[in-house]
Amino acid sequence: MTTLPLRLAQGLARISLACKSQGLAHSGRAGLSPTQAQILVELTRSEPARLERVARALAVRPATASEAVEALVRKGLVRRLRRRDDRRALALSLTARGRRLAARLAHWPDFLAEAVGGLSESEQVAFHRTLVKMIRFLQERGLIPVADMCVDCDYFRPNVYRDPAAPHHCDYVDAPFGDAGLRIGCPDFRAARNEAAWRNWVSLAALTGGEAHIHLREE
Repeated sequence: MTTLPLRLAQGLARISLACKSQGLAHSGRAGLSPTQAQILVELTRSEPARLERVARALAVRPATASEAVEALVRKGLVRRLRRRDDRRALALSLTARGRRLAARLAHWPDFLAEAVGGLSESEQVAFHRTLVKMIRFLQERGLIPVADMCVDCDYFRPNVYRDPAAPHHCDYVDAPFGDAGLRIGCPDFRAARNEAAWRNWVSLAALTGGEAHIHLREE
């Protein structure tokens, strides 16, 4: 009999196959390779961006990213800019056409959102907490790119309020929030690697089993 961790891993592997096939279908319809499509979407999150940062975010070699960028430049979807803070350095930015196409491509994971929408609110929050923990575990082992997550952010203050729906505080926006509001990619992220904050957040999960914070907030 397989163990529960193995069964869960097998389930995640099946979901990854669906992601791969959907990603290929959407990029193919746009006349792009999967890497080219991922670069367009990545640039919508933060532009202008250096090639090295884009390659790191996608977990591909700089040479692979460079080849994909060359194709995007030829297609008129990406342009190179001189950085204001370093005139010798080039940054990548979307053209108007590239931005419109990236907006369409960014919606391909919607099928996953629909599947998650079939879970109860408490299941969604517990699942979200679990994903954050798994992502951090894989990041620390260098298996996936580092995400700009709340739990690793200098602005994150976990479990400072008694309200179970919003126990945490974000110093950047100066507001409380709950586990449903934990971000996996935040443009205002400031790296901290505060292990004390991480342990504080994880400790509550161990006590509550992830069931305490079940209020979902709109972002």
